[in-house]
Amino acid sequence: MRAMGQAPVPLRLVNAVAPIRICDNGGWTDTWFAGHGKVFNVAVYPYVEVQLRVHPIGSLPDRVVLHAENYGDRYSFEPGDLPDRHPLLEAAVDEIGLPDGVSVEISIYSEAPAGCSTGTSAAVTVALIGALDALGEGCLTPDEIAYTAHRIEVERLGVQSGIQDQLCAAYGGINYIEISPYPHAEVSQLSVADAVWWELERRLVLIFLGRGHVSSDMHDRVIASLERDGGGSPHLEDLRRAAQAARDAVCEADLHALARAMTANTEAQRRLHAGLVSTQAHTVMDIAAAHGAWGWKVNGAGGEGGSLTLLSGPDMRRKRRLLQAVRDADPKFQVIPTYLSRHGLRVWET
Repeated sequence: MRAMGQAPVPLRLVNAVAPIRICDNGGWTDTWFAGHGKVFNVAVYPYVEVQLRVHPIGSLPDRVVLHAENYGDRYSFEPGDLPDRHPLLEAAVDEIGLPDGVSVEISIYSEAPAGCSTGTSAAVTVALIGALDALGEGCLTPDEIAYTAHRIEVERLGVQSGIQDQLCAAYGGINYIEISPYPHAEVSQLSVADAVWWELERRLVLIFLGRGHVSSDMHDRVIASLERDGGGSPHLEDLRRAAQAARDAVCEADLHALARAMTANTEAQRRLHAGLVSTQAHTVMDIAAAHGAWGWKVNGAGGEGGSLTLLSGPDMRRKRRLLQAVRDADPKFQVIPTYLSRHGLRVWET
């Protein structure tokens, strides 16, 4: 790798954004060991952002300059000679490739904290694949981009990963996803009235629990606990039912029922493995209950750190007091502002 210098004015500027996800009822059933599953999830801002600055070949230190802004890391490499500093990003570049005769400077940024359990790495990969695809013919569909992103994690990097995060990033919106057999999935986007959308946006709250975690570690522990029952585990069936209940609640505009489904899913996660609901999550759930929240869902794989989705009650004064109480309970806890995202992956050229 060669030293970084001042990059020239680019020939092209390609942008891509993709949403993260919260409230993933039925998570764990979209995995290889479950075999089939049902997942409800909600796509939200803050988006992850990818920008490609395209230059003539030879004008950059190597054909690829990668700037992972959240990590303050900027370096260059040649496709096929990957330095393994950000393996997922490098593998995506290597998988899609670059058109002949160009070099590319890639900037990647997310406002969601690393290890937030909101599918951020999947959203980054989806956005990066979408942007790289646009450098060529730009012919990949949202499904193809999502499956490519998933395959890179699972097959190239050997990471335990479900398929729901990549699909949510590609499609956006409020989704009900049926997986059968893994990893094949059918995505149904739920259509709701504007008033329901706005009420959900107003009342769903994302709480970062102060530290990131590596979800594949927790996957390994859960898989070990499921060796006897496999995909027929009654705990996985409880998670599938919670996804169906969340779907039905949103379609019927019944936020009480959605809150019950979220809380039921968290209890099913606890039964699946006690370590999936951490002490920090319990602290926030207790605060939420004391301040009139209707329900809560441990996001993603669960375990130590990560995040929690709350569904507050309708009184916004109580919601504000709830959020302040969370901040006061632990200075590491963060309230991450979110907005529901009607759109999934978006790619355009400046």
